[in-house]
Amino acid sequence: MAANGEIKVGSAAGRNGLPKIQTARQNGICHDDSGPTVKAQTIDELHSLQKKKSAPNTPIKGAQAAFATMCEEDRQKQQLQSISASLASLTRETGPKVVKGDPARKSETPRQVSHVSHHHYFTPTIDVSDSALKFTHVLYNLSPAELYEQAIKNEHGSFISSSGALATLSGAKTGRGSPNIEMDEHTFMVNRERAVDYLNSLDKVFVNDQFLNWDPNNQIKVRIVSARAYHSLFMHNMYVTINFYMLTKCIRPTPEELENFGTPDFTIYNAGQFPCNRYTHYMTSSTSVDLNLGRREMVILGTQYAGEMKKGLFSVMHYLMPKRQILSLHSGCNMGRDGDVALFFGLSGFTTTIALFYVFIVVDGCVFVHILGTGKTTLSTDHNRFLIGDDEHCWGEDGVSNIEGGCYAKCIDLSKEKEPDIWNAIKFGTVLENVVFDEHTREVDYTEKTVTENTRAAYPIEYIPNAKIPCVGPHPKNVILLACDAFGVLPPVSKLNLAQTMYHFISGYTALVAGTEDGIKEPQATFSACFGAAFIMLHPTKYAAMLAAKMQKHGATGWLVNTGWSGGSYGSGSRIKLAYTRKIIDAIHSGSLLNGNYRKTEVFGLEIPIEVEGVPSEILDPVNTWSNKKAYKETLLKLAGLFKNNFEVFVNHKIGKDGKLTEEILGAGPVF
Repeated sequence: MAANGEIKVGSAAGRNGLPKIQTARQNGICHDDSGPTVKAQTIDELHSLQKKKSAPNTPIKGAQAAFATMCEEDRQKQQLQSISASLASLTRETGPKVVKGDPARKSETPRQVSHVSHHHYFTPTIDVSDSALKFTHVLYNLSPAELYEQAIKNEHGSFISSSGALATLSGAKTGRGSPNIEMDEHTFMVNRERAVDYLNSLDKVFVNDQFLNWDPNNQIKVRIVSARAYHSLFMHNMYVTINFYMLTKCIRPTPEELENFGTPDFTIYNAGQFPCNRYTHYMTSSTSVDLNLGRREMVILGTQYAGEMKKGLFSVMHYLMPKRQILSLHSGCNMGRDGDVALFFGLSGFTTTIALFYVFIVVDGCVFVHILGTGKTTLSTDHNRFLIGDDEHCWGEDGVSNIEGGCYAKCIDLSKEKEPDIWNAIKFGTVLENVVFDEHTREVDYTEKTVTENTRAAYPIEYIPNAKIPCVGPHPKNVILLACDAFGVLPPVSKLNLAQTMYHFISGYTALVAGTEDGIKEPQATFSACFGAAFIMLHPTKYAAMLAAKMQKHGATGWLVNTGWSGGSYGSGSRIKLAYTRKIIDAIHSGSLLNGNYRKTEVFGLEIPIEVEGVPSEILDPVNTWSNKKAYKETLLKLAGLFKNNFEVFVNHKIGKDGKLTEEILGAGPVF
């Protein structure tokens, strides 16, 4: 060591001819002299130097060109004033002042403008109202990495799993409710006031500005104000944080790229940690999820299940899109390499309460039921085809478009062998809801149902390697209706004529199984019109008529695929193997099934193929798989009766000229 404290390490040249790092120790600190000296007096200053400031690069066109001459400070003011307006309750005037940035990371002088990553720390001047008791810090369109930090630091039950996904808990509610009853304007405003006041009382809130629909001509701008980082990351993954200038890019932009977002078309106030007041009219529990189409707002109280936001926005699209002559669809969608598009309709599987089928308000203490998943996400996610989307789509004049920017897949019994694309998508950035994992290794056990059977993974669609970006495609060639028949009497696959397609589309059949401590009870049929009764805003026949018109115009074929039981009902038979269902779907895609030989079944009058490559011929007609033929016939007639009873509510609704289409649809039902 030299007298001045300098340490000389070896010679001038190092291994492989690279220059050696020369270090010098000054005042007890070791410096790297191979690069510029880092001057940081505190840890906070050092962290600030880690942040690379990025400039906005959203193209400025047309009327938005005025923003080009706006200074950065004015841009921040406009953005935060817009958010402040969203947070303002009607009787609270402007609400509190809003400030960008995490209060835990603020300096002692919060009114100063930071010169490092200032989009997090800018403080505007906004009028103070009577409720502005303190600043509300806005964490705006944070990145997944930032949201991970927020969740792990501040949200109990949030952990990083071994795959890199964020594992978190949704609280007591692990499933969604159903928006099936009306409420008056006054009640909505009471709940809105309660939610907004709660959000305004927090030290910080998360704000996402995002787009619905990949079709640039029919995008809806949405603002989500929430209290949890988990909810913000969920929405970041599930919706398109890109505008129409960027539809050709598979990227998620920085917050600066959304500075020209403007006024949202719809706003969600997610105050899920805070209950509604049960003494308010229409409230039967502490949970309420409310939509007001006139005000273009959604309010969430008493449930932290993230799926409420997703399905609330889907309901909005079910109202807005048909008014533009665009059909909104609860379906998966994929495309073959030759451009052939297929739609997959089916009810999502989840565990919930019986009360959810009937009311918007979740009722505590009901019997739990398990709705059997139909396989919509699994079958639409096919590594041999391009994924357009797994759940929500629009069918317009130019073809189909995905409403979402991500996927929300069930995780129960997930395996790499059966669903490799979904398995591999569960990595950094993905949200894992209510899963159970090893305390030490953080490896998830996807068979575990301790928290709920409705475990979920929310990930950006670009995590699927064969996702089609942008998520749009030509007009569908095949419309596949998926039913999980727990009675075990529907064929694995049936070809439908147009009237039958409309009949089964309006019926929206699948099965549920009630569970008690005494064991499994008999399966029950459940019918959800258009495979999404909880979300549709118009009469089901309106959507069915639009579907029929589009199928007829573009030459699409309808199919009914049973992913449920064979050889007996739930509890005695066995579920049809996924490998067989995939072979059936492959034959539909290739066109080989369309040209096959068919025979008609009794009662339902379904056309079933004589053979399908890779599928045992004996299972194609369900009667062959039942050892007790009498029991089969009784079960078949029972299910047919349930179909007929369900359809009674549609009998008097006339569709088509002189109601002729109604008669055709009724004639497509079971005859016995």
